[in-house]
Amino acid sequence: MNRERIQRVARESYGIERLRDVQVEAIDAAVEGRDVLAVWATGSGKSAVYQIAATLRPGLSVVVSPLIALQEDQLVRLQEAPDAPEGVVLNSTRGEASRREAWRRMREGEAEFVLLAPEQLAKPEVIAGLAELEVSLLVVDEAHCIASWGHDFRPDYLLLGAVAERLGRPPIVALTATASTPVREEIIERLALAPDAAVLIGDVDRPNITLGVSRHGEDHDKRQAVLAQVTGLTGPGLLYTSTRRDAEWYAAELAARGVRSAAYHGGLPAAERRRVHELFHVDDVDVVVATSAFGMGIDKPHVRFVVHADVPDSIDAYYQELGRAGRDGMPATATLHYRPEDLALRRYFATKPPGEAELRRIVAALGEGARAPADLADAAEVTPRRLTALLTLLVDTAAARLEGGVVALRPDIDPAVAVAAALERAEDRERIDRSRIDMLRAYAETRRCRRQSLLGYFGQEPAEPCGNCDTCAGGSAYEDAGAADTAAHGGFAVDDRVQHRVWGEGTVMEVDDDRITVFFESQGYKVLSLAVIAETGVLGR
Repeated sequence: MNRERIQRVARESYGIERLRDVQVEAIDAAVEGRDVLAVWATGSGKSAVYQIAATLRPGLSVVVSPLIALQEDQLVRLQEAPDAPEGVVLNSTRGEASRREAWRRMREGEAEFVLLAPEQLAKPEVIAGLAELEVSLLVVDEAHCIASWGHDFRPDYLLLGAVAERLGRPPIVALTATASTPVREEIIERLALAPDAAVLIGDVDRPNITLGVSRHGEDHDKRQAVLAQVTGLTGPGLLYTSTRRDAEWYAAELAARGVRSAAYHGGLPAAERRRVHELFHVDDVDVVVATSAFGMGIDKPHVRFVVHADVPDSIDAYYQELGRAGRDGMPATATLHYRPEDLALRRYFATKPPGEAELRRIVAALGEGARAPADLADAAEVTPRRLTALLTLLVDTAAARLEGGVVALRPDIDPAVAVAAALERAEDRERIDRSRIDMLRAYAETRRCRRQSLLGYFGQEPAEPCGNCDTCAGGSAYEDAGAADTAAHGGFAVDDRVQHRVWGEGTVMEVDDDRITVFFESQGYKVLSLAVIAETGVLGR
């Protein structure tokens, strides 16, 4: 593909004066029919990749986005572009007349983009309708949602690999802002990206964001500190809480202090959530106090701060959320208010019931023959969303397979063995979730450079302290900053594949002077002493 042609389409169709070389590389690969996985920081132009690639490929591009607000925002961007192709949206907020018109425009070639949630692709009639059209590109936005080890796992994303086959296996463009090495590997596996896929891992650092952690002993003290900080900051900004009740409480307290604030959480009516989005977008609200339900739909470059009143459930989630600050490249702040006791709540949520009775009903229903997911959910008396989550366990343990839109039990599998293997897999996931919380504790309590610790989790560790975090400002980041070479780290480096005598194969995630952090698929994140490794030989390559 002629790179000048790509730049010309960017300029003339989308008003982008100049693409970065890595964007051109990704677009070129997709246009030539290769799969693409791009892991780039928020604000680095991921949307331009699929938009321009789709413009240069004849046919319909299917864009999967997890949130309706995000779909609508992407549609507005297409409409506002100078000469971009037309797009339509299929989601639950659109009426029947709107859906019929969308299908008509796709069939007659008037629309070259269709934006929808993965839940839409679970509907046989939607898959059948798309399969009749010439689908030239399948875009998976927020691709980390497909990873069961990831922080924002969406069971419906697991259907996308099979959906791609039903649509004639067009090139897949998978996009995300944050994905550690294990999550990247799972994205590639679950989407069945081709061996020649262009895997483009960018610099995920956001150096303009000042990182800090404020530690507290009592809940009351923490709440007052959060209110004092947010009241003193210049907005617009985001304040994240772990519960809906706290979102309402902080919004009311800030309003009483003269801050234009609004609460946002999944329990609010859809109309109210839309209203808060719109008020924040046009700067009629200075602070949105939200649970994690608020975020991926935001397109606001000048957010000046992100404050967390509670610890999130993982480093992945935290970095995704703080990355909503400073997208314009100007200085911004990200502060985590940390109370060790708050981790107990996260550990509680990380311990999920395995659903043994539900698994038994699903396996029993499958024992009667292959079924479509909708029929299986009815037969097993579980919700479609719960079914997909439990099917993940059965598919991952090779007890069942999902092909051609139907689920089938492996012919030679004993039902009791299938259930037992799925329950063991569920226990693995609980260990993973708990280990993520331990990693978040390590970040909150580190005396090292905060940015070095954070980026090391994603396989990218700066050689020197950043100078733009609280540990750098306090001096502790420089106390052990004499960067040792790889040999001094026992010969281990980030992203090395290693083998543990008990826990099996793992991936090195972070290397310190006296320890390394390794991700094991069955155990999660483990911190291992280099001295013990050298003495026992428990870990090797």
